Amino acid sequence: MADVHLDKINKKYENGFHAVCDLDLHIADGEFLVLVGPSGCGKSTALRMIAGLEDITSGTLQIGGRVVNALSPKDRDIAMVFQSYALYPHMTVADNIAYGLKIRRMNKDEIRRRVKRAADMLELGPLLHRRPKQLSGGQRQRVAMGRAIVREPQVFLMDEPLSNLDAKLRVQMRAEIAQLQRDLKTTTVYVTHDQVEAMTMGDRIAVMKAGLLQQAGAPQYLYDNPDNLFVAGFIGSPPMNMALGRLERTGGGERESAGWTVALGSARLPLPAEVAVERPALAAYLDRDIAVGIRSEDMEDARLAQGARARMRATVILTEALGSEIIVHLEHDARRLVTDDTRILEKETGAADVPRHDGGTRIVASFAPRSPVRPRDEIEIAVDTARIHFFDPTSGAAVRA
Repeated sequence: MADVHLDKINKKYENGFHAVCDLDLHIADGEFLVLVGPSGCGKSTALRMIAGLEDITSGTLQIGGRVVNALSPKDRDIAMVFQSYALYPHMTVADNIAYGLKIRRMNKDEIRRRVKRAADMLELGPLLHRRPKQLSGGQRQRVAMGRAIVREPQVFLMDEPLSNLDAKLRVQMRAEIAQLQRDLKTTTVYVTHDQVEAMTMGDRIAVMKAGLLQQAGAPQYLYDNPDNLFVAGFIGSPPMNMALGRLERTGGGERESAGWTVALGSARLPLPAEVAVERPALAAYLDRDIAVGIRSEDMEDARLAQGARARMRATVILTEALGSEIIVHLEHDARRLVTDDTRILEKETGAADVPRHDGGTRIVASFAPRSPVRPRDEIEIAVDTARIHFFDPTSGAAVRA
């Protein structure tokens, strides 16, 4: 096992395209790091540079304290699991798993020991004599994992290994891969565009956009403390609701935070006094436009809300009853936030194709299952204003300290 250190790694192609820009990341020994971002953000290119499948234009890559920029993939002591299973159709499961060891001319007894250990871990024992065409998609992915495990590498590299599986099987394999990594304690770099995979699997997440690292940290920390609009909108399902609001003073002196409100369309949402204390930089945005983000779970059907909370009115467009909650899609008269980041996020989620009323903003709330909400209802929503996120509408940077 080993740590992986990327020091100002760049990848620039001959046509001038800069796929990865000054990537700085330190992946600790035994850590599970997920590289996540939309298509074309540079995450797979970064993984391929770690693997040695792409040349590094500039910067230094170390694995286990050893600079590997000039080393071939076979000399880096890594194992890679691809999106495609890449199994040999004429070989049995056992032969597919053992293939890499055989070409290294490893001792037959050691090969059998490693194949048995991997098969036991992955519950492939009864399938060792089958061929790939006789296996399900999930079983084929386990064989691909077994082929990586038997090499006992310093680092696992996984490039969207679950994208060919159906939704139910992806959930199962997510848990299995995460458990396997914890058991083996092998440093792992996992690439995906699916932020749900990132949230549920990684010790840390590194979010990329257009070749640039946006933020890296523990999944819950990124969810609660996004550094910018892009991370806020990419991490979380449903995505964070975004709108253009205005921070206003509604009474008292300049420093009396109890008199601050956020104007979102026709709604006026009072902020609790502690918000200004905890986020003093907000004072610079008084009487100015500001980007406002609200998580779906921080809104509730006002008819069921406990205590006095800020309220806003909206029209129900669609409801999705999931048993444990109701996902409610609403139209609100807040001004729509349009930036380069929101355009990228809308394209990634398909929201760019959703028809909208002029001037309105679509929001998504998570209501308690006992809410009687129905499509076309005009309802009041209770908002936890202590948990509202604020961003600079021009730079997209979070307004916090």
